Amino acid sequence: MIDWITEHQTLLTWLSIISLITFIASLLALPWLVSRIPEDYFLHHRRNPTNMKQQHPVVRFSLLVGKNLLGLLLLFGGILMLFLPGQGLLTAAVGLLLLDYPGKYVLERRIVAQPSILKGLNWLRAKASHPPLKVDHH
Repeated sequence: MIDWITEHQTLLTWLSIISLITFIASLLALPWLVSRIPEDYFLHHRRNPTNMKQQHPVVRFSLLVGKNLLGLLLLFGGILMLFLPGQGLLTAAVGLLLLDYPGKYVLERRIVAQPSILKGLNWLRAKASHPPLKVDHH
């Protein structure tokens, strides 16, 4: 085991650095991102279109790429935090909220309906002085 650790010291160092950066980024980004979710977002059975469709195509594409990259970073960081210190489930959930993929809205509603996830999201919203998210439990 000691030989494996010494052989992979660089890899372990980089994983530790990435974990620390992701942890700090999630601590900074999560409250802001969660506070941006409209309180009734999860009450609708279909997702409402965003205002982003009215943007110039280059701006829209840039925002879409940036949002998806941030979502991937948070999802990856959340998965890492399941094994390392941090709010893994909450970070991964916010990452999934940012990503674009088929069936996303149905999955979002299922995830947010979980009491522990909803409690964590609403705790972050309360810290930012925003009302709690409303969820349709059906």
